[in-house]
Amino acid sequence: MNRRDFLKGLSGAVVAGAAVAAGCDHPNGVQAEGYTPGEVPTDKMSMRTDAHGQQVSFLGFGMMRLPVEGGGSLRDNPDAKLDQEAINQMVDYAIEHGVNYFDTAPVYLKGMSEAATGIALARHPRDRWLVATKMSNFRDWSYEASIKMYHQSFEYLQVDHIDYYLLHSFGGVDKETGKSDFDKRFVDNGVLDFLLKEREAGRIRNLGWSFHGEQSEFDKVVALHDKYHWDFAQIQMNYVDWHYAHEIEPENVNAEHLYNELDKREIPIVIMEPLLGGRLGKLQDHTAAMLKEHDPNRSLASWAWRHLGMYPRILTALSGMNLMEHLQDNIRSCAPLEPLSDDDLALLDRVADEFAHFPAIPCTSCQYCMPCPYGLDIPGIFAHYNKCLNDGDIATEGTVEQREFRRARKAFLTSYDASIDRLRQADHCIDCGECLKHCPQSIKIPEKMHMIEDYTNKLKDSLV
Repeated sequence: MNRRDFLKGLSGAVVAGAAVAAGCDHPNGVQAEGYTPGEVPTDKMSMRTDAHGQQVSFLGFGMMRLPVEGGGSLRDNPDAKLDQEAINQMVDYAIEHGVNYFDTAPVYLKGMSEAATGIALARHPRDRWLVATKMSNFRDWSYEASIKMYHQSFEYLQVDHIDYYLLHSFGGVDKETGKSDFDKRFVDNGVLDFLLKEREAGRIRNLGWSFHGEQSEFDKVVALHDKYHWDFAQIQMNYVDWHYAHEIEPENVNAEHLYNELDKREIPIVIMEPLLGGRLGKLQDHTAAMLKEHDPNRSLASWAWRHLGMYPRILTALSGMNLMEHLQDNIRSCAPLEPLSDDDLALLDRVADEFAHFPAIPCTSCQYCMPCPYGLDIPGIFAHYNKCLNDGDIATEGTVEQREFRRARKAFLTSYDASIDRLRQADHCIDCGECLKHCPQSIKIPEKMHMIEDYTNKLKDSLV
């Protein structure tokens, strides 16, 4: 097997993952790749019960990847507006089919997600939906700015109470000061004390946090349950991250540890990235074939949902859906959830092992790293590299025929300049590290940029 065929087999997941994460649209009537059509039940949604007895749909609607006017994504068209009509239609459909949990944040979609979510939900009776939003005080964690953000969420969402409120995406420690992100953004400034009083007053019904970061910080905040009585916590979990999150990125924490620590304390769990940025909905060809041979009538994404359904502490799992096909398929998978057999679990373990070892960059195009102070299109660069990996256009001289090397070299360089403006390419990274503070996947972004820069330069030098 040559390198091109090898890479095609290992990394077919990447293109669909990048497309879903970036908010790519499809012409009307075209089925989203990797999803299986079929009846969509209206009254069979699997439900879980939160800390206060509230029934919650197992499928949660993540409002981070929503349709934009004209199709495409905000990365493709930074000035585009959200397509409110399409958002309304998807929210209507979700509620009609049993989905009642909607998750947003002040920073999603360049600050437009909360307002769009509020408009869509306000058209339905308040008792038919639950809304979650966050304290996203990444850039200004002063008490005044944080409280202003909190009150703006009520205004944008058009509510008098927030069902689930999260301390958003902590997890790091400042190596210069030794101060943890959690303490700096929530404790030392008095914000957590304020939010605890808001919970006591009933304006916050459930108070929790979302985690990306170092295990020591996770363990510390989990242990604060005795003091703060967390109503829930949000973690990244799927059948790949269960054992392989740390292997894919050394700074990530395996979901098995996260889940078990929360389960021991009986803290309800919300799951993010159940499909790993969409990549588990379109696997590499040979692993997709393994699942399809085992059960040809199930979508690839349904396996991820069934895996999560085995864990009783999970309250809901969030999926960012900007295509109706994605929403419909996810509803089918969760209405109702069907248990996995021992043979199913063994098969998923093999799929996860193969998935974890393909050499792609695990970017989900969440845009947290943007804007780059020096103008780099970070998600676009990673999407281009991953696409070339999938297409067999990563060329290494000496491992393939010279003719094949020349073909792959031309394909990579030509498409790089076509898809990424030269002033926004990897060679403009200066290691400022600003992006590292915000990446929820803990990708060593400057390191990856220099890897891509070095690779690109080697290809250019070989033209001489």
